[in-house]
Amino acid sequence: MIIAIDGPAGSGKSTIAKLVARELGFAYLDTGAMYRAVAWRACEEGYDLASPKYAAIIHIAQTEPITFGFEPGEPVPSQVFINGVEVTLAIRTPEIDKAVSPVSAHPAVREALTEQQRVFGQAHDTVMEGRDIGTVVFPGAELKVFLTATPEERARRRARQNREKADAASTQGEQFNGETDEAAVLADILRRDTYDSSRAVAPLAAAEDAVTLDSTDLTIEQVVAHIVALVQERAGSSEHPEHPERPGKAPIKCFPPRNDGINRRFPGNGNTK
Repeated sequence: MIIAIDGPAGSGKSTIAKLVARELGFAYLDTGAMYRAVAWRACEEGYDLASPKYAAIIHIAQTEPITFGFEPGEPVPSQVFINGVEVTLAIRTPEIDKAVSPVSAHPAVREALTEQQRVFGQAHDTVMEGRDIGTVVFPGAELKVFLTATPEERARRRARQNREKADAASTQGEQFNGETDEAAVLADILRRDTYDSSRAVAPLAAAEDAVTLDSTDLTIEQVVAHIVALVQERAGSSEHPEHPERPGKAPIKCFPPRNDGINRRFPGNGNTK
């Protein structure tokens, strides 16, 4: 079964997708990390991201495999590698935040990484998040969710998350380069929204049959519970059409979500609903 979670920057896709994967025992694939890895590699090589030829960056996407490291029994990867080089932390910097949009907008880059994503999804019951999972990568996904929130709320979450990371890094004598100013984060989110929704190839958009979920006033626990309920509803249906991306896959058996009593909040969301 494929659960596709799409949405704009800062909407909480990664947080939600990881928790849903853990609840259901599914594999988790962060497609954004794949584009970030290619962007990191291009920046390391000093390539011009605005070059109309783009040949060197396309070559990276086509020839340098992106892999993930998992702890035993853990469906969520703890490490990201490109061509054997670990880039888990290196791809989460302001520089890569800015570089990833032009890299991900190129058709040949998207084609190369989409193929990797499809191979992964064909082999596992997967929660996959990104910006075009339900529209391009797996248009036949059994469940599609478009997760969103207001730009201001997304900026609050991202800024607070970065401040928490900066504090944690400081206590360990390390440096964190993420942006912590909320106004600056909001400006970057609005820039990425415009870029991602207006690009010619695989623009950010909700699939026609996606469930749109606005998390602005919701806790993490509420969003996860809603998606898990949708999964159980779809899995319990008597009709399981065979999808062209995953021929012959049997329906997934879903289990009730764990109730650990934790009422999780998105970073920067003070709402207690």
